[in-house]
Amino acid sequence: MALPTTLDEWLARCERLHPKEMDLTLERVQQVKERMDLSFTVPVFTVAGTNGKGSTCAMLEAIALQAGYRVGLYIKPHLVYFEERCRVDGHSVRAEQLLPHFEAVEHARGDVSLTYFEFTTLAIARLLSMTPLDLVILEVGLGGRLDAVNTIDTDCAIITSIDIDHTEYLGKTREKIGFEKAGIMRAGKPVIVSDPVPPRSVVERAMQIGADLWLCGRDFTATGDQLQWNWAGRGRRFSGLAYPALRGANQLLNASGVLAALDAMHLRLPINAQAVRNGLALVELPGRFQVVAGQPTLVLDVSHNPHAVANLLQSLDRMGYHPRTFAVFGAMHDKDIAGMLTLMAPVVDHWLFTDLPTPRAASAAQLAAVHGQLPLKGPGQMASSCHADPSAALSVALEQADPADRIIVFGSFATVGSVLKSGLPRRAGQHLG
Repeated sequence: MALPTTLDEWLARCERLHPKEMDLTLERVQQVKERMDLSFTVPVFTVAGTNGKGSTCAMLEAIALQAGYRVGLYIKPHLVYFEERCRVDGHSVRAEQLLPHFEAVEHARGDVSLTYFEFTTLAIARLLSMTPLDLVILEVGLGGRLDAVNTIDTDCAIITSIDIDHTEYLGKTREKIGFEKAGIMRAGKPVIVSDPVPPRSVVERAMQIGADLWLCGRDFTATGDQLQWNWAGRGRRFSGLAYPALRGANQLLNASGVLAALDAMHLRLPINAQAVRNGLALVELPGRFQVVAGQPTLVLDVSHNPHAVANLLQSLDRMGYHPRTFAVFGAMHDKDIAGMLTLMAPVVDHWLFTDLPTPRAASAAQLAAVHGQLPLKGPGQMASSCHADPSAALSVALEQADPADRIIVFGSFATVGSVLKSGLPRRAGQHLG
């Protein structure tokens, strides 16, 4: 059977290889990884958590690039194009660069069945391992302990905020979920916990294996006012820092964890203060409280669980007054849809529910049904409509909104990604795509 010759063909093949979309075991991936002799000789940072992983990876990458290092990054999921998942020196790799690595995984796996995520993780890891780099940053998927990324030993683990999500795979409590995230730790290696109130299971795991545990509030702290902030760790201090260019209520916690990780690794990767300042000022990550210039105000946010939506709500509260708020909402069927709708209801005047181009998604009609059954208070209990895709929903919102109003697109990476892929619609020249 002929092998695929394009990235799209490889991705379609990967989707058909394994009977399950998710199969949280390490044995199969470890076996193929060993056949490939896949390893890294440069420092590896591994980032896990419920929310904040992408922002943490982006800030770590931005600072390291400003320090002059060659950086490889594996980040996910992508918003528009698969190649976004693999970046070298701040730029997405080209599709054709990935092809030989997909082929190498295919030859190495033999009769071993790999999921889409496992196969693509190995392909990207192989590309990064064979590229001249100074450090590699790997974002974990939904878990940690049994995630494909965890077959690669880390030199510095970072655990961001931990909350309730993916309960069917990780457990229904923060303690159980924390235990899964803590699986990325390694004995004798630093682990940075940027969650200010981590589950006890995370701390206990670090103590059990002898990891070098850095806790927010104990080993590193962040303080500040409306204009600037200060950071202090075990060995370094940074004063008068500008706030990260990424917007959002939790970005200071993410940035603080990044600085702790760089402090912990300073002997292998020295970073000066100017690189920190420049990196935080220049970092970009689409879809994380991304405010698009123009009228009405347009906000794109990939928040897809109640914890992330609560942070989105805090950020919206800081935006100032808008007469009405329209919400374009699409979500996966296995998410806490009721929880997200309930949190956002007090600020939303009109809901525009949308289908998404993935089998995992709840339909617009299903979202509307959940919304209709909730005992909501505030304007969000009122008007709603259903749409075939996020771009269509956004077009309707733009037709109905006045220049002073606000439109929020959220609920899933697929929701925001669909809007970005279609191109942001313009309204009387107001929106800048």
